[in-house]
Amino acid sequence: MAKVTDVVSALAKPYVEDAGCSLWDVEYVKEAGEWFLRVYIDKADGVSINDCEAVSRPLSDALDEADPIEGSYTFEVSSAGADRVLKKPEHFAQFMDSEVEVRLYRPRDGRKDFVGLLRRWQDGDLTLEVGGSPMDFEKKEVAQVRLYPRF
Repeated sequence: MAKVTDVVSALAKPYVEDAGCSLWDVEYVKEAGEWFLRVYIDKADGVSINDCEAVSRPLSDALDEADPIEGSYTFEVSSAGADRVLKKPEHFAQFMDSEVEVRLYRPRDGRKDFVGLLRRWQDGDLTLEVGGSPMDFEKKEVAQVRLYPRF
């Protein structure tokens, strides 16, 4: 049986593209006892509330018709955000040499969070340039990687 996120991604993609956006990610998570289905979209010049609505309305109808999820859930469509999580190979390729935050499962040198320039990514292993020096992280120690915007 296919994962919910894969089924929803395939269903969502044409609606997202019709709205002039790209599909960044889909997550299906349980928070505080409730299930949430979140579709994250992206657009070169930024995502507006109108873009989210243009995807949400037809996709909601399509989800009701296809009914890929048993039980109730809250459906949301939103921008991937300036501090978006990088998960897929294409995410890392797009943001190579950008500033990112790496969060670890366990502390290294007394810290769990490292900010630096993404210099290499391969199958989950990555290298950051932190203070001019390279730092290597293995996939098994990395909990999350996200863009680190400076305002």
